[in-house]
Amino acid sequence: MEDYLQGSKQTEAKVSLCAIYTAQKIYFVTNQTYADTMSKLDVQLESGGSARYTITLSGNSTSFTATAKGNLDDDTVLDIWKNDQNKTLQNTINDITSE
Repeated sequence: MEDYLQGSKQTEAKVSLCAIYTAQKIYFVTNQTYADTMSKLDVQLESGGSARYTITLSGNSTSFTATAKGNLDDDTVLDIWKNDQNKTLQNTINDITSE
């Protein structure tokens, strides 16, 4: 049951990173570059209270990487997700399976 609940928490990261991907594609059409800060994107993400992930962003004229980091189970391992301009959504470190 615990893994199921933590897996549902990972949905927050996936949804946020997919929203950033869409916002980046729109930004790129207008600016011929990807945004390098969240403030340049027209995207609203959950923050505070129930938000479990911190989002960081890097971008340039040819690529971007959005990263979501969060601790799902109060251990030393962070759950890390990444997405890029190719929509390569990856769970690079899985806090559910790591100890």
